[in-house]
Amino acid sequence: MVNTTKLAETLFDACNNQQPLSKENIPADISTADAYEVQHRLTEMKILQNEDKLAGYKISLTSEETQRLFNATTPLYGALTDSNISKGTIKLENMLSPLLEIELMFIANDELSTADSYHSILQKTSIAPGLEIPDSRFTDWFPKTSMGQVIADSAVAGKIIAGEPVNGLTYEQLGSINAKLTLHDELLVEGQATEVLGNPVHAVEWLVKKLAENGRTIEKGMIISAGTFILPKKLQKGMYQVKFDKIGEASLNVI
Repeated sequence: MVNTTKLAETLFDACNNQQPLSKENIPADISTADAYEVQHRLTEMKILQNEDKLAGYKISLTSEETQRLFNATTPLYGALTDSNISKGTIKLENMLSPLLEIELMFIANDELSTADSYHSILQKTSIAPGLEIPDSRFTDWFPKTSMGQVIADSAVAGKIIAGEPVNGLTYEQLGSINAKLTLHDELLVEGQATEVLGNPVHAVEWLVKKLAENGRTIEKGMIISAGTFILPKKLQKGMYQVKFDKIGEASLNVI
């Protein structure tokens, strides 16, 4: 029987001490249900012991390509706390093994429920340009961890950056967005919103339903990092900028 409390404590200590763990600390064959239980306990420890408020959620494995890397058939989610939100500057030495992804950030202007269609989700949210920096507590983790290990580790939540949000995007506009990521003004990679379950709002719709299965909801004010447009890139020092059609831009300075 899996001791989910002990596993959560192990991850919590790794988070607080900034000390990477061997993957053997969390069983590779841990079930999805047990992995989410570990994650939920870990989030509770952050809230209660570190006074690190729950800020929202991130969604991972939203493309067929990333699902294949982890032998998965569905997305997964992880909790975001206040400490995961960056104002745009990150010290590389404070991260363990960070990557970089292009993502849209949905900000809930009202509570979301399973009764919401993707059309009503768009009406209830603002959408911001963003970047996500996944960062695992495990050494040598990408793509060498199991889906259960990723879930337990809060879906490898590291940092997220969100630019200025906009309102009023239609489903069709959202699905046609292209984004370009530059490093020191040189094009690094570009990606399409269609990589995120065909349209990023479908990822949010999936999240709402999956959270409900675990007795959780998206509350007003929460932020959702909706899934990557690209395969993750290794984070390095420098000035990054991402520009999204119809949305705007966001910047990240890695020092």
